[in-house]
Amino acid sequence: MMSMARQSVFASTAPKPIGPYSQAATAPGLGVLFLSGQTPIDVATGELVDGDAEEQTRRVFHNLEQVLAEAGLGWDDVVKVNVYLTSMADFEAMNSVYRDIFNEPFPARTTVGVAELPLNARVEIELTAALR
Repeated sequence: MMSMARQSVFASTAPKPIGPYSQAATAPGLGVLFLSGQTPIDVATGELVDGDAEEQTRRVFHNLEQVLAEAGLGWDDVVKVNVYLTSMADFEAMNSVYRDIFNEPFPARTTVGVAELPLNARVEIELTAALR
């Protein structure tokens, strides 16, 4: 079986990964870009943004948008979203921001409650986008 060389995307305007992973990755012929989960880190300070779930979700989407833009993509290219919340009580706050970001037809989405996220974030979101 022939190996496909992994290609990564790095946006200096998004937070640097806090572990051994790329902000986004693909491989030739896949046709999609996988964006690693982003938390609400302020790229200028490297610190978690204080605030409620809505404010943190806005920062997460801002960070994801930077990575998409670096790859020449935008919100309309997103086909799948995975959302991780430390409290399902934050679902409506996250959903209100989500509605501001995406238009119909909406991407497929999974939202799950988790016990904990890096740096005690309230929300983490990862995306899959179609390459042009």
